[in-house]
Amino acid sequence: MDLVISTVSQGLLWALLAIGVYLTFRVLDIADLTVEGSFPLGAATAATLLTAGYHPIAAILAACAAGMLGGVVTGFLCTKLKIPALLAGILTMIALYSVNLRIMGKANLPLLQQDTIFTIWQFTGLDKSMTTLVIGAIIVLIVAVLNYWFFGTEIGAAVRATGNNPHMIRANGINTDAMVVLGLLLSNGLVAMSGALVAQSNGFADVGMGVGTIVIGLASVIIGEVLFGTRSFKNCLISVILGSIVYRAVIAAVLQMGMPPNDLKLFTAILVAIALSLPLIQARFNALRKAVKK
Repeated sequence: MDLVISTVSQGLLWALLAIGVYLTFRVLDIADLTVEGSFPLGAATAATLLTAGYHPIAAILAACAAGMLGGVVTGFLCTKLKIPALLAGILTMIALYSVNLRIMGKANLPLLQQDTIFTIWQFTGLDKSMTTLVIGAIIVLIVAVLNYWFFGTEIGAAVRATGNNPHMIRANGINTDAMVVLGLLLSNGLVAMSGALVAQSNGFADVGMGVGTIVIGLASVIIGEVLFGTRSFKNCLISVILGSIVYRAVIAAVLQMGMPPNDLKLFTAILVAIALSLPLIQARFNALRKAVKK
């Protein structure tokens, strides 16, 4: 039971990362690698502020703001300097590695003696895992509701339309460059917030904790879409959150079966490749089945 609670709570904390990846990968139709720098940026910012005596909520908000700045940098490189989005994300990710070292002052910053959002609000009668689950669920619910509300507004609809058909939305007088920057800002802000929460939950921030986060986010998005559908934007948000939890459950299961932790990145890459190939596999299977029937 403790393993289930821990798995679900971690899935909720990483769900913010998954939502951020969803906003760029599906809504904007951009493969943004900035997340591998903005995730540890959020962790580094929050950890540094916590060790300096700031309130955990202030640290999380500052981490979110730092992630937004990272997204704006990528957006500037992409829209104003006309650097391809993939390369712009890589450039920002590389730059953020040095920025994160500057912020923390070293490669690893422990938080074992610091108050975190999970310790100052630990509910009576609940252990750390259950408290993490409750707080994680509250934060994810708030973020999901705000995203659903925002993308239902005119500006949010313009961001979604920019990803679907930029030529059409540009013909209607909308500044698509501004919409791309706004989408990247929101995405990386959520990713950095996820990094801040994960750092507080794990008890440390590390400069290398962002390695592979884009694959983790994609895995959560793809698994959620395959298992829970994409009928509407609300359904997509719920699917991404549940996909993050399912991904963590899969990781916990394979670890329990004896898979070496060093192989997790390889397993995740294979899992994402299979999930992305499912439409093609299904189409080939249907074509083969029709051929056999004839």
